[in-house]
Amino acid sequence: MLEAVEATIEPDGTVHLHEPVRLAVARRALVITLEEGAFTAETALLSEMALASDWGRVEEAAAWAHLQGVL
Repeated sequence: MLEAVEATIEPDGTVHLHEPVRLAVARRALVITLEEGAFTAETALLSEMALASDWGRVEEAAAWAHLQGVL
């Protein structure tokens, strides 16, 4: 499962996680730097990944079923 964790990276490369991360084994990670300030397309993409597990639930599909085919 993919999990997004917010962090700050200092100019010298030091990474500060904004919340603790507990893993059973070592994992690979991707680091994506974001512009400060305005909401960016990259932030939206990261949000989509984080919310995908909820969107894929049967209960979520049932809640929105009444809108299928409306557009």
